[in-house]
Amino acid sequence: MFKVISTDKAPGAIGPYSQGIVCNGFLFASGQIAINPASGEVESATIEGQTEQVMKNIGGLLEAAGTSYENVVKTTCFLADMGDFGTFNEIYAKYFTSKPARSCVAAKALPKGVLVEVEVIAAV
Repeated sequence: MFKVISTDKAPGAIGPYSQGIVCNGFLFASGQIAINPASGEVESATIEGQTEQVMKNIGGLLEAAGTSYENVVKTTCFLADMGDFGTFNEIYAKYFTSKPARSCVAAKALPKGVLVEVEVIAAV
């Protein structure tokens, strides 16, 4: 049995998927991009601004599922430009202080032309 997570603290799904699913004590969150859930728009053109918005969106999903950044066990990160890796890492490190397992890959293109997308798996 699983529970669908839905919150207005993260952008609504752009397609036929859920923001997140809790199953067997874990949250499986869909990838988050830099859409401000209040406006429905990507408001920053920089890797810094977009990464901060992505982290806020992830925080909203984690909260809605009853968990937190400290309980994230795995992240998958997608960057449009690996030249942004250092800057992305600096911001990422402020949020993921427990240092979960991680993959980080370059993506040729991301939804809405954003620079970064991050998905998480967290214990609930």
